[in-house]
Amino acid sequence: MRRTARRALLGILALGTLVSCAEEPGTTGSDNGGGVGKVAFLMPDLASTRYERYDAPLFRKRMGALCQQCEVIYQNADSDAALQQQQANSAMAQGAKVIVLDPVDSDSASTIVQAAHSQGVKVIAYDRPVSNKPADFYISFDNEAIGESIGRSLVAHLEKTGAKGGLLQVNGSPTDAAAGLIKKGIHKAVDDSGFDVLAEYDTPDWSPEKAQQWVSGQIAQHSGHIVGVVAANDGTGGGAIAAFKGSEVEVPPVTGNDAELAAIQRIVSGDQYNTISKPIKTVAEAAAAAAHQLMKGQKPTADSTLFDTPSQLFEPTVVTRENLKEVVFGPDGVLEAEDVCTRVYADDCRRLGIR
Repeated sequence: MRRTARRALLGILALGTLVSCAEEPGTTGSDNGGGVGKVAFLMPDLASTRYERYDAPLFRKRMGALCQQCEVIYQNADSDAALQQQQANSAMAQGAKVIVLDPVDSDSASTIVQAAHSQGVKVIAYDRPVSNKPADFYISFDNEAIGESIGRSLVAHLEKTGAKGGLLQVNGSPTDAAAGLIKKGIHKAVDDSGFDVLAEYDTPDWSPEKAQQWVSGQIAQHSGHIVGVVAANDGTGGGAIAAFKGSEVEVPPVTGNDAELAAIQRIVSGDQYNTISKPIKTVAEAAAAAAHQLMKGQKPTADSTLFDTPSQLFEPTVVTRENLKEVVFGPDGVLEAEDVCTRVYADDCRRLGIR
């Protein structure tokens, strides 16, 4: 019932949004170069708040600035690969020329790419790659570097504090190829660190609740030996933290990724050790620019190749309490102090100089 209700809501939210703003620099008047039409922006889940809060609005805004007469069809699959296939088919039936796809399942998304290409529709893999069928372009962060960065940051902190014990490793969804890259990066950081991985878990659908359940079991099994948790994103990190609090055990340093509002608040309060600041505005705008180029028959510029796909990868930044003020609330930050420093976090914010 819950899933059915959500799908109904998503169907309502999925109506295409007509956007109109200034044109792309270098284009003229009515954009007669062919770069006019519909583009679908298909996101994977609601477990990560970033898609609704940042990615979709930022993509819409930039697409409108690039193309006065373009229409954006936005849908979120709520972790349902079959639903995402239906959404892609619906977008193509509505005449989408380009699909920007963040796949629920990196393997099964190859059927979306194949169907799109058979109809002359271009596909941009966004954030997560399509592993079995090359898309036309891939825009993301360097996910392996993300895993390595959060892992090395945690290891350095544990070494500095003289911690003795082992780690829990909470990975992302086993159906997400980007999660696999993050996992690979984490192993590069921790395997030779001197801190044994006591146990490791691939979290279905990136579910914070499932991460919490698994970590709760590990706390009971490895009581007194867990000195840190390498969690692949803020949702799973939050689940891990909730597990320690629910077990009435001191929370060890826990990593994250995505710089979600709740995670930043946990870092402010000291509950979470680090996260990754992703310039989502940069990536969303790059995806809009690439979509418009493909609509005009142009090839976006790649800086690498991943999964046999020309790719543009952006570098992430590790955020801890030490650099949080500069990174999160600086010129390129997406959060405001009043969003983070609510009554519960006001004193900690003041101690960190965040106003």
